[in-house]
Amino acid sequence: MDRPTRLHWLDPLTPDQPFPAVHLAMREPNGLLAIGGDLSVSRLIRAYRQGIFPWYNPDEPILWWCPDPRAVLPPTQLRVSRSLRKAIQRADYAVTLDRAFSQVLDACAQPRRGSRGTWLGQPMQQAYAQFHQSGHAHSIEVWRQAKLIGGLYGVVSGRVFFGESMFSQATDASKIALYWLCQELIERQFALIDCQIASDHLASLGARQCSRVEFLQQLASTFASPCEPGRWQFQIPVPCAPAHAPLP
Repeated sequence: MDRPTRLHWLDPLTPDQPFPAVHLAMREPNGLLAIGGDLSVSRLIRAYRQGIFPWYNPDEPILWWCPDPRAVLPPTQLRVSRSLRKAIQRADYAVTLDRAFSQVLDACAQPRRGSRGTWLGQPMQQAYAQFHQSGHAHSIEVWRQAKLIGGLYGVVSGRVFFGESMFSQATDASKIALYWLCQELIERQFALIDCQIASDHLASLGARQCSRVEFLQQLASTFASPCEPGRWQFQIPVPCAPAHAPLP
């Protein structure tokens, strides 16, 4: 199969410019498809609908990816360890949807242990904040005594949740967020959580790898009944904040 000898360039002044066919993505680095463009809402909508996502460091131009294979987690197949189930059942926390997107984004942008920088620079943060305002990006937050201790955010296209980043400031907080997200996605009849690139950590949570072709077929099938954009509220019962610790 043909592979490009150079990356496809996207014009930042032409937000409706089509992406190249995803089968032209490079093998090494895996899935790199295009460079340039912008992070406008319209371009992001088209990217995610095609299974493409931006990922780059703050000192780089915008890079667009569609890896093969793809790491995915069907919400019904989340693996819950005994210790995590105990943490979930303790319910000494509150969980919310779309209540603190900017705070989750900021927490996810903080440098990880052993790292000096972050891939989530200001342009990316601003872009996903706008995507959230347009109803296409969502956050789930975990609170303890009115303090944000964990959460994650991602993008919805069709009925696939594209997980972007998560953070934790207390034991199992991000996993608790993922658990309740999965329960909500099951209620909303979502097919998959896209985890992008496989890792041992994701595998321990039940993620598996599938081919790019399989992933894109499943994504396309969900547009027969897509989830409409808009702010989310839980459709399932969730732990509530104790009375002495009101949510912000």
